[in-house]
Amino acid sequence: MALAADAAGIGTPVLVVFTAVDRPHPVLAACTGTAAWLGVRASHRQYAAQALGESRSGLPVLRDWLTLLSLLAVIRVFSGEASEPASALLALSVGPVVTLMCRKVIHRHLTALRREVRSVHRVVVVGEPSAADEVVEHLAARTHHAYVVTGVVLVGEGCPLAGVPAVARLSAERPPAWDDDRVPVLAAAGQLGAELVLVAPGSLLSGERLRRLSWALHDSGVRMALAPGLTDVSPRRLYTATVAGLTLLHIAPPTRRGVQLVGKSALDRVGAALGLLLLAPLYGVLALVIRMDSPGPVLHRQTRMGQGGVPFTMWKFRTMVADADQRREELTTANEQDGPLFKMRRDPRVTKAGRWLRRSSLDELPQLVNVVRGEMSLVGPRPPLPDEAAQYDEVEARRLTVKPGMTGLWQVSGRSDLSWDETVALDLRYADNWSISGDFDVMARTFRAVVDGRGAY
Repeated sequence: MALAADAAGIGTPVLVVFTAVDRPHPVLAACTGTAAWLGVRASHRQYAAQALGESRSGLPVLRDWLTLLSLLAVIRVFSGEASEPASALLALSVGPVVTLMCRKVIHRHLTALRREVRSVHRVVVVGEPSAADEVVEHLAARTHHAYVVTGVVLVGEGCPLAGVPAVARLSAERPPAWDDDRVPVLAAAGQLGAELVLVAPGSLLSGERLRRLSWALHDSGVRMALAPGLTDVSPRRLYTATVAGLTLLHIAPPTRRGVQLVGKSALDRVGAALGLLLLAPLYGVLALVIRMDSPGPVLHRQTRMGQGGVPFTMWKFRTMVADADQRREELTTANEQDGPLFKMRRDPRVTKAGRWLRRSSLDELPQLVNVVRGEMSLVGPRPPLPDEAAQYDEVEARRLTVKPGMTGLWQVSGRSDLSWDETVALDLRYADNWSISGDFDVMARTFRAVVDGRGAY
């Protein structure tokens, strides 16, 4: 499906456009463009089983398309092809759109299959009971990935608590013979048809013992991976090095200063300023709707906590009755959200126009002013209220290490339908791993989240 979509997305438009403008050799041009596009995609391993359907991000497609344009420009120079650049660019611009649509279809299909425990990789976990339980529970808590744990091989005493059967047990002591570890693990993998052995290293399974186990698995054709216990660390922050024969896993610190941060700030302010100019007519229409719907001001201002816990005034279009803040206390018992957040699906304080504004996220547009002033970013964690931030523990307070945003991972992942723990996990993942390319990805996914409206109330 991916190959057919990519071929049709480039070949068909090139053939149609070149024929319409009466360029010579339209079939040859279509075949050349198609071959180049498939070649670029294949060279970046976009058709590998590990890549198909695993991501819906548009950034790899954009990178491949820019590579295609560069490659075709070189071919054009050497071949002497003289087509109009504008018509060629028009024809080639259809390809990435078709590819993105296909990727989304495959991603949805693959996600649906995995919810039914299909199209997955069977995994055997090897480790001490506590470490094995942590790995099993973390994998079981999410269903979008390819790993399903079918059994565990325990190291040392104790029993697993995660509900996965223990099919073998290794001695707590370093075995005198190689086969004492190799035979039980390979037997467990063969019995369960495992495609991967996932090892959780610990005090009882490290160093030379772990090295010998890797030899045994690889010599038998069984793949092996290590689970070092790190969670929500972007792969771009990880790299390995060898010192005195010892393999080290380096973790780069989160980006808190430097060129990327300057670039993010510049893009935020320029983008927000352009947004304010382009959306000025819409602001007037929304102001009129709010005025006609209920008495009170058009804009609602509220104190929120920004980067480093510095308070600022955040602006929104008013979606509630004018005395909403005074009436919140009487609704405390009706809170449907855990943690310090207050959320109600059918909050009686929300006006008729307010429900529509919230569902469409148009109530957030005045925050572009906060972005221009440098108090917020286009992408970032949700800015908390002062009373919410006052309840944060040390982990939750890390959300305030970056500027809050108009949109973020929380918005594109379900918004108010998420639990407090899920919201914190998403915000911490962003705060520790943000990048400009990741911000573009979140903004692209925001449009779909706004149209969907899930969790917006």
